[in-house]
Amino acid sequence: MATTELTRENFEDVLGGDDMILIDFWAGWCGPCRFFAPVYERVSEKHADIVFGKVDTEAQQELAGAFGISSIPTLMIIRDRVVLYAQPGALREPELEKLIEEARAVDMDDVRRHAAEHRHSA
Repeated sequence: MATTELTRENFEDVLGGDDMILIDFWAGWCGPCRFFAPVYERVSEKHADIVFGKVDTEAQQELAGAFGISSIPTLMIIRDRVVLYAQPGALREPELEKLIEEARAVDMDDVRRHAAEHRHSA
């Protein structure tokens, strides 16, 4: 299995150790979540350099709440501890692959520079 179950206990360790992490916020009763799960799993097997995490919003309500998750499934993409993408909705495989490609292409130095400029101007 290429996905990692994320919990409050292991979240910081998983997030801190990798350049890019995708997180699928889901619940067992959610139909769109069940549709998205095999897509997410298949794509995770193609990208060994990315952590594909899953947060069961029923079991990990505190973690889901910390991210303000109000709709599921919600996919979040984090690179270098910066959220690049966070949207609800089940994606098809080509859409997920395109998002990963776009996230890989982001110039993180540029993102950090803009964030620093924004902090200084606020």
